[in-house]
Amino acid sequence: MGNDKRLDILKGALLLEHKGKALYESVTKSAEVEGVREIFNMLVKEEEKHIRILNKQYSSLLKGEDIDSSTLEREGHTAASDILSSDIAREVFGAGYEAAVVSAALEFEKRAVAYYSENAGEAGSEDEAKLYGWLADWEKTHMMMLARLDDEIKQQIWYDNRFWPLD
Repeated sequence: MGNDKRLDILKGALLLEHKGKALYESVTKSAEVEGVREIFNMLVKEEEKHIRILNKQYSSLLKGEDIDSSTLEREGHTAASDILSSDIAREVFGAGYEAAVVSAALEFEKRAVAYYSENAGEAGSEDEAKLYGWLADWEKTHMMMLARLDDEIKQQIWYDNRFWPLD
């Protein structure tokens, strides 16, 4: 794979991460539910880590060096279970702002997983495949956390509105 293509992939990844960070920062400023703000604050910090890692890889390519995946394992991420609790879903109002942004963030994370997974599969080197696979796995943890919260919110809405099947 040519260096221009590799740079374009990294630019796309950086753009994706910056968009995610901007979305998540806006939620931390406007969400009324403290638990939702905490989740999105954690996501902001993780997107910042991704941006830092991708910037480093981008700079390496510009210098004529290769992608280096040797430091990735040292980069940790917050376990979703450290932040997520069922109490958050109970605090979120039905189809309100918090429910909407959780759903939007879930779709955003799905796109990130797809982007990184696709580029891992088409990578030109083992280190490049490892970088994108590692990012895809990390984004999957975000996706699974948001999917769980989205489902709990949906269940809470159904419970609150007594959406039960008819006998």
